[in-house]
Amino acid sequence: MTETDLHVLEPDPSDRTLLLEINDLRVGLRRGRTETTIVDGVSFDVDPRTRFGIVGESGSGKSMTLRAIAGLLPGGTEVLSGSIRYRGTDLVTAKPSVRRGLMGPEIAMIFQEPMTALNPVRPVGDQIAEGPRRHLGLSKKEGRALALEMMGHTGIPDPVRRVRAYPHELSGGLRQRVMIAMALACRPKLLLCDEPTTALDVTVQHQVLDMLESLCAEVGAALVFVTHDLAVVNKTCSDLAVMYAGRIVESGRTSEVLANPRHPYTRGLLDSAPDFDQPGRALVPIPGLPPSIANRPPGCAFAPRCSRAVAECDSAAPILTTSTDHRTVACFRAEASGSEISA
Repeated sequence: MTETDLHVLEPDPSDRTLLLEINDLRVGLRRGRTETTIVDGVSFDVDPRTRFGIVGESGSGKSMTLRAIAGLLPGGTEVLSGSIRYRGTDLVTAKPSVRRGLMGPEIAMIFQEPMTALNPVRPVGDQIAEGPRRHLGLSKKEGRALALEMMGHTGIPDPVRRVRAYPHELSGGLRQRVMIAMALACRPKLLLCDEPTTALDVTVQHQVLDMLESLCAEVGAALVFVTHDLAVVNKTCSDLAVMYAGRIVESGRTSEVLANPRHPYTRGLLDSAPDFDQPGRALVPIPGLPPSIANRPPGCAFAPRCSRAVAECDSAAPILTTSTDHRTVACFRAEASGSEISA
């Protein structure tokens, strides 16, 4: 694969085929007849070449959703119900061989901490070349050449020397670039990112995000980006879903959701995050803690932490409702404007 090969034609605007369709996905633990739900009724679509972000606190279910798509759920957890369709194929019911065949050439994943995701006893060049050799049938020599090329594309200095390096010999930023090179080596159509910049300093973080966006555009990949950082999702993603306690509570265009949040939790995330455009603004933390997955409240899961909760919030769980501007929100106060919610 040469540098020219990385550039692809623009998609046909008339092609409305969805790349990824998640419908009423439930992920959790099953012990006999007892189920403990971690991801509860999540649904969203991803079009080809789009940038879709999922944000929320730790434990909101965002990473578990991503791992369900990739078929990499932790031991003991499983998809309880719902569907995950990739180009029309339901990955939940597909044979393991079908899913394995898709991982690499069609779907790839970048993990949060490359030091634990990379094999510590193999040179990074061999790890980059492994996918193309397995899925594209490249020889050892061709795989090495592709590894060198991908290392150059991801901005790794002196790739001829570092292709033989082991993960512990590289900095965190370079290890993350190796992970990106591995993920994009087979030119997948869907890239899953599980907080890939969390362990990096701000300067390296911006470099990695810019590079990731550029390379995704070159290979024609759609992006599903999980993060807790609103600034990162604002920079990276065109569409956004906000998750709380295993459910999506608000979604829409990223710019619209962040400019005028309709759910109190989204407003709480914004108020508790630094805003470099308003350096003197005081941070307002969200009170309390997210509920335990084994003991969710009977009504709205956010109600115990919400200053705008009404009696109905304690007894009934709001459902996601789509507005005329194609935004969805699960809140009994959803008709209030962003300013009213934060009052």
